[in-house]
Amino acid sequence: MEPKHVLEVVDMGIDTHQEPVIFMREDCDICRAEGFSASSRLTLSANGRTLIATLNVVDNHVLPVGRVGLSKIAMQQLHTKNGSKVMIQHTPLLTSLSLVRKKIYGHALNQDEITRIITDISNHRYSDIAIASFLSACAGTRLDVHEIIALTKAMVDCGKRLEWPDHDRIFDKHCIGGLPGNRTTPIVVSIVSAAGLIIPKTSSRAITSPAGTADTMETLTNVNLKLADIQRVVGETGACLAWGGGVNLSPADDLLIRIERALDLDGEGQLIASVLSKKIAAGSTHAVIDIPVGATAKIRTQEEAGRLASLFSEVGTACGLVTRCVITDGSRPVGYGIGPVEEARDILSVLQNLSEAPQDLRQRSLMLSAHLLDMALGNGLQDCLKQAQQLLENGEAWKQFQRIVRAQGWSKVLPTAHYQHDEPADRSGVVTAIDNRRLARLAKLAGAPFHPAAGLRLAVNVGSEVQAGQPLFTLLSESKGQRDYAMEFYHDNGPIFTIDETS
Repeated sequence: MEPKHVLEVVDMGIDTHQEPVIFMREDCDICRAEGFSASSRLTLSANGRTLIATLNVVDNHVLPVGRVGLSKIAMQQLHTKNGSKVMIQHTPLLTSLSLVRKKIYGHALNQDEITRIITDISNHRYSDIAIASFLSACAGTRLDVHEIIALTKAMVDCGKRLEWPDHDRIFDKHCIGGLPGNRTTPIVVSIVSAAGLIIPKTSSRAITSPAGTADTMETLTNVNLKLADIQRVVGETGACLAWGGGVNLSPADDLLIRIERALDLDGEGQLIASVLSKKIAAGSTHAVIDIPVGATAKIRTQEEAGRLASLFSEVGTACGLVTRCVITDGSRPVGYGIGPVEEARDILSVLQNLSEAPQDLRQRSLMLSAHLLDMALGNGLQDCLKQAQQLLENGEAWKQFQRIVRAQGWSKVLPTAHYQHDEPADRSGVVTAIDNRRLARLAKLAGAPFHPAAGLRLAVNVGSEVQAGQPLFTLLSESKGQRDYAMEFYHDNGPIFTIDETS
């Protein structure tokens, strides 16, 4: 029988993100007896829970004899505390890793095979390296439509699922991203739920962008809702604006997103499965998908957008979700703010009908609202657009947003960044292009989304006339180091703003 070794737990207080890590002394008798070494995968058991963790070997002075250290996520997963006992064993071979290797060598995976991989990932059995291998093998267009359908279903099945027995149709919307400042979701949710649609919106945090909807909404209210809270809020208001990662809806998705962020990957199949699994798990029956297209957006050509829209529709249909893909202009950033707090300022100004509100964000939100209303009512886009405009202009959408915020727990005061830097134009002319990708990168280097007040605020957009010395944007950061690092990137990597002096 395999030996079962028991040691006393020390909370190391180390954040290893979502990868559980165990720390053992280099002279530990168990390591020597069992042949454990750095990066070994070990099975930990405590309080009736089991977890697979990666071993880190530390110098002897770091831990007392007979103790084992655990990272924060390991402590949380095992529901253990300082001084508790944990049993340590070898980890059985994960047979699903052979399926990852199968995909690496270019072979298609079936539903059962993908389900086995996703189940092991969602149960924290994969190391970060193994997850990265799976994501890399699936990147680009390496998943066919049958694999994407299988991946979507597996991601739904590995978590909880919301049900709405009192409603036949549940609505949702999503933007695939790649367009800085395009924070339409809170405005759309407010408009269409004011019209009576049920829209329990759960959103992800940023993957490769300076902010996700959950990051932005967290600057305004509580987004870490439990399933019961989501059902209560939706029962009271017809909508919610919550973080999906906190309620175990498609939990594998958040584990994959964390590695995607590190690799700066957002593959086609994973993108579709990520979006649709969250919609299906939230109980949605109808969804509008915003696909921005532009030279520096995530999707660069109409042909690519058409292919993606077709895949969304086919996968959605196979999974019981009615989807409508809307291909939109992705040639320029949207609104003025980029980063959680600055995007929140734009949202509030649109909902309150302020004169300084960004009109491009307002118009995009109205257009997407019209598509959702048309899916629900079938009155045609023009009539639905008029209805959306009326709900925004008469203040009903703003009242609805306030109801949602109150129901979710509290409202917050938006903070101001400690450091602000105005960057001037180096010439006079007309702004003819803005590089979305590098603009997003600039905001991230300034600290967004991890520092909510960080990012930037645009003073111009495509089509703006500028004079030499006039501010192009204000960079916002929480430290001088981030400010200087971001501006070094801005000056050393070619123009983000193209200014045509002859126009």
